[in-house]
Amino acid sequence: MTIDRIAVLGAGAWGTALALEAHRAGRKVTLWTRRPEQADEIRRSRENAVYLPGIALPDDLAVTSDPAEAIDSADVLLLVVPAQHMRAALSSFEIPPGLPLVSAAKGIENTTDKTMSEVLAEMLPDNPAAVLSGPSFAGEAAAGKPTAVTLAAPDERLALALIEAFGTRTFRPYGSTDLVGAEVGGAVKNVLAIAAGIVAGMELGENARAALITRGLAEATRFAVALGGRAETLMGLSGIGDLVLTCSSTTSRNFSLGARLGKGEALEAILGRSPSVVEGVFTAASLHRRARTLEVEMPIAEGVDAVLNRGIDPGTVVKELLSRPVGWEFADAGPSAS
Repeated sequence: MTIDRIAVLGAGAWGTALALEAHRAGRKVTLWTRRPEQADEIRRSRENAVYLPGIALPDDLAVTSDPAEAIDSADVLLLVVPAQHMRAALSSFEIPPGLPLVSAAKGIENTTDKTMSEVLAEMLPDNPAAVLSGPSFAGEAAAGKPTAVTLAAPDERLALALIEAFGTRTFRPYGSTDLVGAEVGGAVKNVLAIAAGIVAGMELGENARAALITRGLAEATRFAVALGGRAETLMGLSGIGDLVLTCSSTTSRNFSLGARLGKGEALEAILGRSPSVVEGVFTAASLHRRARTLEVEMPIAEGVDAVLNRGIDPGTVVKELLSRPVGWEFADAGPSAS
């Protein structure tokens, strides 16, 4: 399987950065945006000044607002629209059967509690699916700084072809056949990053943040396994790698939102000043509901949902988490394990 032409659907910061990375890898790339005026401006200035300022785009990186122009000649579609808009976006495209789809969205659909691969399977069952996820700030990747990600597809041939299509000296994709584990890591880490931001905003210390990251990883792993993913995937780039990055930097929109919540700002005021979608806000409720359905214990994710969607004070949630009983860290390490 050879991939020469790539259509990137979604011209936010990450979509633009991935289009640039694919171009650096020698592919013919078309970047699609739904807004004609944005396409015109990017073509004129060779820069996505709104979402990725200061990064020059090559003259032969095509930009369009016509989905047919992007899709018709593509060997693969890279879907870089927000998770909550994925279904509507797919409904507006005419995608031929058999064309591979790569989701780079990190979230769970709020109206159905489905992962992105489940949405793709429902809407386009005849198109092979893959996931691109991992620790990756768009600005750094676009600037050519070293970045490593997971490219996961149940079809090993597709995964290998995608690795070859995107890989460069500084953009390093690692393959996996665990699509579920890879996408769960990307979705859950956004919710946990809000929790880590709350810890930072409340000035609870680095010990607390380290504990939250570790216990949050345990939650994500339980959830992934319950959905059919592999625990080992959460130990990789799309799991702990992405979690550490987004729980440790103000560059993360989710972490920054949590920090402001921890300092006492109102959620509505924070979102009103954000030009980009903060995926964790929408995913928190879906994650909590899906976890309950699967009978997976996720107290940190539940606490974030309580802050975001039930108006519970962050301090109250922290007290509840600290009041939970202590016990064995791993289920197979207690006296009963022997």
